[in-house]
Amino acid sequence: MAVTVTINGKAYNAEKGEYLLAVARRNKVLIPSLCHHDGLPGLACCRLCVVEVDEGGGGKIVTSCVYPVSKDCSVLTDSDTVKRIRVQVLAMLAGRAPEDKRIGSLCAMYKVPKAGRYKPIESGNCVLCGLCNHACATLGTGAISTVGRGIGKKVSTPYDEPSKDCIGCASCAVVCPTGAISCTEKNGVRSIWNKRFELLRCESCGKHFATKEEFEHARSESESADTRQICPECRKKKSSDVFAAAFGVRQG
Repeated sequence: MAVTVTINGKAYNAEKGEYLLAVARRNKVLIPSLCHHDGLPGLACCRLCVVEVDEGGGGKIVTSCVYPVSKDCSVLTDSDTVKRIRVQVLAMLAGRAPEDKRIGSLCAMYKVPKAGRYKPIESGNCVLCGLCNHACATLGTGAISTVGRGIGKKVSTPYDEPSKDCIGCASCAVVCPTGAISCTEKNGVRSIWNKRFELLRCESCGKHFATKEEFEHARSESESADTRQICPECRKKKSSDVFAAAFGVRQG
């Protein structure tokens, strides 16, 4: 069922149940966020994506990444109230990740005062957005989690020791919006969360592409019996070649 979402005075079509942030992004309307990822929806941790929505009963502040459209509505993405909230949120985020360029750019955009009540916190640039935890849990390993309380709250492995459950896939580092998770690769070895993983080489192109633990985990989760150590790019190319040969399509 279609509904009309009017964002900053301009009307857009949307599906009932679609999240406001998704509607805005599909129509190239800027709503800043840190904790949202298309593959890992529903976190609503950073609160940067708040907007003011009116469904006929007066305006209210909602978190757009988890607010489903249920009826025709009007949305303001930069009302005075929204800007005030966003400035406060950015001030806190800047205290946790003072060197992050993305947060710094948003602070400049919203004219966040540099001298505020939120003092810098030793957090290693982690803003506790939850994306890394969610990514790890989605894979089914659960190697990392949020530990501690107050300003000492952080994301880590149990007791900060190498986790037996970590497969070294680096999904957590990939989705981290501030680069807070250290992941290095050198001489065919990946280091992450105080643990070292030997990287496998692709049987086709020869480049390193995954840890042995990551490869075995993916194979156990797949219904395919294919056991070849082939990187995603070569696997995609081989599938394309098979398709081309089957239908007589010339490559290149």
